Amino acid sequence: MPFTLSAPVHSESVIKKSRFIGCVEPMADRAAALQRVAGLRMQHPTATHVCWALMAGGHSAANDDGEPGGTAGRPMLEVLRHQELDGVLATVVRYYGGTPLGAGGLVRAYTDSVAQALLQAHKVPVVRWRELRCVLPYALEGWLRRELDAHDAVLLDATHGDGVSVALRLPEGNADAFVARLNDAGQGRVVWPLTPPHPD
Repeated sequence: MPFTLSAPVHSESVIKKSRFIGCVEPMADRAAALQRVAGLRMQHPTATHVCWALMAGGHSAANDDGEPGGTAGRPMLEVLRHQELDGVLATVVRYYGGTPLGAGGLVRAYTDSVAQALLQAHKVPVVRWRELRCVLPYALEGWLRRELDAHDAVLLDATHGDGVSVALRLPEGNADAFVARLNDAGQGRVVWPLTPPHPD
């Protein structure tokens, strides 16, 4: 099961006079990550490099930002992968101290910056959500509302017409049991016109 982080966590180290400021934080997607990296560049205008790695929605991205190829972004990404993280951005801001670290030294410095931050991070399981839509008889609306909590479901919308059209969201792992329970209670009167009760 993949994990994400509950909040941003930072680390800082100085290696041969170079300063490395690491951060790991929850991040929804690449667009949000690029915005965050742009913000870091503005926060640290005199930094030599702002390297980053992202795991989000099963997609990955990494950027060495001028460091020798494969010495920063990719090793940072491997740390995220190894920890089974998803929806997480790792960034390391480097202020060059005048002493070259060599390729091996750079890989160690960038991976350590991410690993040190992760030691203090609080991991939480990634919840995959599913949205369901159906039409049910008026007589079942009260029952449905009472069932929501038991399945960690949230009612997004209820429209009253010939029946009650509802849209709800719940964790993927609870969806099949909820659908079965609702179909049982409805005895064939629950209609699933808009989204199938099971994923394709």
